[in-house]
Amino acid sequence: MITSSASGLTRRAFIAAGAGLALSPACTVPAAAASQRVAIVDWALLETCLALEVTPLAAVELVLFRRIAVEPAVPDSVVDLGLRGSINLELLSGLRPDVIYGSSFNLWANDLLSRIAPVRMLSVFERGVRPYRKAESAMRTMAAELGVPDRADAYIAALDSELAATKAQLAARTDRPVLIINIGDPRHFRVFGEDSMFGEVAARLGFRNAWGARTSYSATAPVGLEALAKVPEAIVLVIAPIPPDAAAALPQSALWNAMPPVREGRVHMIEPVNPFGGLPAARRFARLFAGAIEAAA
Repeated sequence: MITSSASGLTRRAFIAAGAGLALSPACTVPAAAASQRVAIVDWALLETCLALEVTPLAAVELVLFRRIAVEPAVPDSVVDLGLRGSINLELLSGLRPDVIYGSSFNLWANDLLSRIAPVRMLSVFERGVRPYRKAESAMRTMAAELGVPDRADAYIAALDSELAATKAQLAARTDRPVLIINIGDPRHFRVFGEDSMFGEVAARLGFRNAWGARTSYSATAPVGLEALAKVPEAIVLVIAPIPPDAAAALPQSALWNAMPPVREGRVHMIEPVNPFGGLPAARRFARLFAGAIEAAA
């Protein structure tokens, strides 16, 4: 069966995870006095801006962001620009931002965005490059450009301290490798490798990634459930949400229940985290990861 990071996960909680419900309240983030009118079309940069206590004028796909990324909290004043893949350019133009922050994920829209305001590209994810240091660089760059460099220094120092403390806390738990996955459907999952933000944080905490193959842009999908038989000793961490059809089917799936990590109670669910996030996602994942590993012990 799947368990949560704190206690046994009931069928009701399994279904709730399938619905993508956050299981803890998001933190509140104060507004900042930054004078620039900032629009953001990348979630990692939205996280970063909010962590710097700067409230952007507008950002993309906020309903899903609040469900998947969860934190930092997005103030109600931030205007939702619609889907990341279909940005409401007319609305954005009417807001008259001073600068638009984006990444390589938004290259398709650059020409259109640049007609509205200068576009600042800060990419955290790049093929073949681990993202943690790039997320640090993005935070420092954004903080300098928004006039709050000390906030980046303080945030990064606090996160370094938290990771060091968590690594020490979990030092006796690193005997088993970890497999970090999202459930895609009743028969497939996506796996996060060493080059993902999740995988890199786990490595920084002293854990070996059970998925030996390199991934592409952080994750490999789809992978059949039977692949769990290849990592019989692993602790499997399932990042919520789970699609409703999978949440309903997996508890009764003979294939799922036959897999060694499932059969032996080493599958744990953690609350949603943005898989393509910046340092705030790394911070949230580290906290939830530690809770799951302690529960697995």
